[in-house]
Amino acid sequence: MSGRSSHAKSPEANSGEKMSNKDYLKELHRLHIELVKMQQWVVKSGAKICIVFEGRDGAGKGGTIKAITERVSPRVFRIVALPAPTEREKTQMYVQRYLPHLPAAGEVVIFDRSWYNRAGVERVMGFCTPKQTDEFLAAVPLVEKAIIGSGIILIKYWLEVSPEEQTRRLEGRIHDERKIWKLSQMDLDSYSRWFDYSRARDEMFAKTDLEFSPWHVARSDDKRRARLNIINHLLGQVPYEAVPRAKIVLPKRQKASGYVEPEYAYKYVPETF
Repeated sequence: MSGRSSHAKSPEANSGEKMSNKDYLKELHRLHIELVKMQQWVVKSGAKICIVFEGRDGAGKGGTIKAITERVSPRVFRIVALPAPTEREKTQMYVQRYLPHLPAAGEVVIFDRSWYNRAGVERVMGFCTPKQTDEFLAAVPLVEKAIIGSGIILIKYWLEVSPEEQTRRLEGRIHDERKIWKLSQMDLDSYSRWFDYSRARDEMFAKTDLEFSPWHVARSDDKRRARLNIINHLLGQVPYEAVPRAKIVLPKRQKASGYVEPEYAYKYVPETF
C-alpha cells in the first residue's frame, strides 16, 4: 500500500480546532506503519531520498523530524543538522559541505536546516553578503537539478508559524527547563526580525520553488496536525510498495544443559520507582 491512498484530512478542514492527543496518536500509529513499509522498500529498492526542513524558529521542525523517525531505523533514516561552518569550510564552495551528506542507495536523509541557510538566517543576520545570497539563489536550482538527476528523490518542506504562536513557543522555552537548550542567542536576535525573514522567504520561494523541485508549505500552529499532514504528504511523494516478508516464528530456546546462574554481586541500578 502506498502513502498516496492515505486519508488524513487537510489542514483547511480543521483550521479552527486543535487535535486531541488521542486522535493524534491514533493517526500517528497508522502513519508509522506506512513509514516502516516505506523504509523496507527503500532498503530493498536502493532508493535515495533527501528531505529538507526549513522554517522560522519555533515552527516545529525538530518535533516533526522526531515524529517521522521515532519508529524507523537510524541506519536508514539519517538526520543531518550541521553546526556553524569551520574556518576551512568557510573557504569552500558554499554547498560543498552539504554534498557528502546526501543519501546513498537505501538511505533517507533528513536535513534539519540545509543549504538554504544562505537564503535565510545567513542573509538576515548578515553572515553573508547580498552578492553571495544572489549567487546562491541563482545556482541552487542547478545544484538541485543535478541532485535529482543523480536519482535522489528531493522533497522540500517549509513550516510556517504565525507570529503569535511563535511568541508563545519561544516564551515556553524560556520558562521550561526541559526546553531552555532550544533557545539560543541566535533565536533571540532573530525574533525581532520577523519581516526581514518574510522578505528572505519570499525571494527564496520566487527563485527556488520550481516545478522539478517545489517547496511544500505546512501551517504548523497546530503541531499535531502539521506533523500528521507532513508525514502523510511525504508518504505520497515516494512510490513505495509493501515488501513481502516471510512469516516470523521465534525458534525454540536451547536447554540449560547444566548451566547454573553464578552467585555474583551484580551492581543493580537502584529501583527508586
